[in-house]
Amino acid sequence: MNRSQNHQYDGRPYGDQQHGHQQYGDRFGDPYADPYADPYGESDSASWFNSDGQPAQGHGYGTRTAYPQQHGQQQYVPGIPEQRQHEDQPTYALHTVEETPAEPSYHIPVTPEAGWDMAASRRRAWVSRAVLLCILLIQTVLSLRLSNTAFQDEALYLAAGHAELDHLLNGTPLPIDYAAYFSGSPQLYPVLAALVDGQFGLTGARVLSLVLMLFTTGLLYSFSRRMFNERAALAAAALFSVVQSTVVMGFFATYDAAAVFLLALAVWIVVRTNRAPAYAVLLAAPVAVLAVGVKYAAALYLPTIVVLALLTAWPYRGARSAVLRMLLLGLGMGALAGIGMYTTDLLAGIQQTTTNRAHGTDSAAFLLQRSAEWGGLMFLAAVGGAISYVRRSRMNESPLAQRLGNPGWRWRALMGLLLCGTAVLASAYQIHLGTVVSLFKHVGFGLLFAAPMAGVGVTRLVGAHFRYPQLGIMLWTAVLCLGISQADWRFGVWPDSSKMIRTIQSHVDDKGHYLSSTPEVPVYYLRDKTDHSQWQSVFGMEYKAKKGTYYTGDEAYRAALRDGEFDLIVLDGITNPRVDDVIAGAVRGNPHYRLLADVPWRNSSGTGTYRIWIKTS
Repeated sequence: MNRSQNHQYDGRPYGDQQHGHQQYGDRFGDPYADPYADPYGESDSASWFNSDGQPAQGHGYGTRTAYPQQHGQQQYVPGIPEQRQHEDQPTYALHTVEETPAEPSYHIPVTPEAGWDMAASRRRAWVSRAVLLCILLIQTVLSLRLSNTAFQDEALYLAAGHAELDHLLNGTPLPIDYAAYFSGSPQLYPVLAALVDGQFGLTGARVLSLVLMLFTTGLLYSFSRRMFNERAALAAAALFSVVQSTVVMGFFATYDAAAVFLLALAVWIVVRTNRAPAYAVLLAAPVAVLAVGVKYAAALYLPTIVVLALLTAWPYRGARSAVLRMLLLGLGMGALAGIGMYTTDLLAGIQQTTTNRAHGTDSAAFLLQRSAEWGGLMFLAAVGGAISYVRRSRMNESPLAQRLGNPGWRWRALMGLLLCGTAVLASAYQIHLGTVVSLFKHVGFGLLFAAPMAGVGVTRLVGAHFRYPQLGIMLWTAVLCLGISQADWRFGVWPDSSKMIRTIQSHVDDKGHYLSSTPEVPVYYLRDKTDHSQWQSVFGMEYKAKKGTYYTGDEAYRAALRDGEFDLIVLDGITNPRVDDVIAGAVRGNPHYRLLADVPWRNSSGTGTYRIWIKTS
């Protein structure tokens, strides 16, 4: 007997009929409930077919297929062709639902504008501070992992600081006139570093630089946040904290860290007072001038700070107040700098080490290559940020930001040009001088100003709602890897001098006359026995022989050695190899000297030897 004779089809899907005494209903007693209904209650059984008898699109979490229940000895078996299963079935038994893409029942609701609230919140502030703390910890670790004995510049400034302290406190005459050839005031950073060195040694003086560089990164975050937003500020701080110049200056006992910190503080004051009365910007003038006193090359960045006073105030205070701010700051800086220059003995040092500095022989192509290696990636991020900022000013993801008044594209273009242009000042100046000396540090001065735009570039690269975080991570990782490798190489450029110092310490006193490739190093480590006035370097010499003949240059070294002028000679072979060869040739066969020791050393470029001679007669 055929199925249609026993069961009258009433139009409901399979499973709604009674079979014998079995009722196919739901647990609540509904006799027409669908046993295959969506368990989430999104749709009922009537939605399985439309009015034409065709499968209807579901509203649940997937696509349904209607399987008839078992009737008698027949049932629908998935996987076996439907035609073979229902050859003797009535037409209604052939209705099945095929796999078709279903419209998802869950739709992401439209996010209200409050979801991108532009107002400051305590939670966002603490999250930003936590991320900044992680950045500072990374910067600390990268700097503290560097290790070597004192570089000749470190030794020079620390020894000079101790001499200046003795002069100030005890009236002890200075061994030489440090102000005449220092590229910064010997009464400022060297004295401060010497005070720390006297208590904690070289490591303490280097940690002082680390603290100053950490404050610099913190100030960079603060004024970048005020100029743009938290994300741009964090990106700027993250990039700046891992470049070579920041990592090395953070554990380098020279006045560069102090100068960068003071420049950052001056910028912070300018940006922080952009909505205050115009005279408030004068607070930045003594800080900026002090930065120049610490390192004369910092004067290169004073015009940027003055123009920044104009641009940061223009959108909030108007053109008149902004121009007044610029004039006040410029006049204040000029007045203080003039007073400091003409009431102290620093003018000779400024002329010799900065304005009238001797030109070198390094090519422009070589200097551009080095600049690109040491700061190129971050500079490119800054240029990209400046271009994108000119094209689109919006810095907040809130739709409300679209209706806010933003600075015009001309103002944005000037800001981008100012910050990115400042980054190339050091390279341009050193190309003019033709020297690579100190370029790796001066690149960091410029990157401080380019960093806010680099932060904007990273945020635009990542996109709204961190759409492409991998791009920002890749950029930061590349800068990090370059910074680590370059800092390691930089901190290994000079030889470890510890063995050399141990070798000569018993052969020096306060009465001898000595010759060294790097006299600053033994003067620093043996300052209780000797001072700068007793040492001669390999960078130029004047000598009057015992017979009254006056010599200069290479002949001065030869004549002095013929007369047995020096009690000890220490050559490293790398500081000035040409003069070292002249001296070695003059000592060879000289009855006044004998070889005391050959002390091997290793640096980033390979190995070498300290050659040490001592006077015998």
